[in-house]
Amino acid sequence: MSLRMATSPHTVAATVDRIRAALGRRSIAVFADVDHASGAREAGLELADEQVLIFGDPRVGTLLMQEDPAIGYELPLRLLVWDDAGHTRIGYRPPSELGADYKVAGNAEVLERMDGLMDQLVAEGIGSD
Repeated sequence: MSLRMATSPHTVAATVDRIRAALGRRSIAVFADVDHASGAREAGLELADEQVLIFGDPRVGTLLMQEDPAIGYELPLRLLVWDDAGHTRIGYRPPSELGADYKVAGNAEVLERMDGLMDQLVAEGIGSD
């Protein structure tokens, strides 16, 4: 598994907000926003800002799960945004890699479109105003 990464000129919170807005413009649901740093603070621990956005469109993911239900472990899609020593990073597993791990060869085009979506979301997350 490889993690595709990019650097954002914005803070973690601002980058997450920009990605949320990009998802909203596409009517893609955000199912969860996991704030790891907040959880660490609640446990009395320190962790730099780190959030995972979990999102998707059941009209797309369901096609893949109908072909191989086990791919549901990887879905919905997610982006990790974290502070790396003062630099905001965005990381994700390219959906096209899932084709090698699950029996979804019949939907390779769907995985490629999902890759394109992830690239667009990252670009909008790091883009300038």
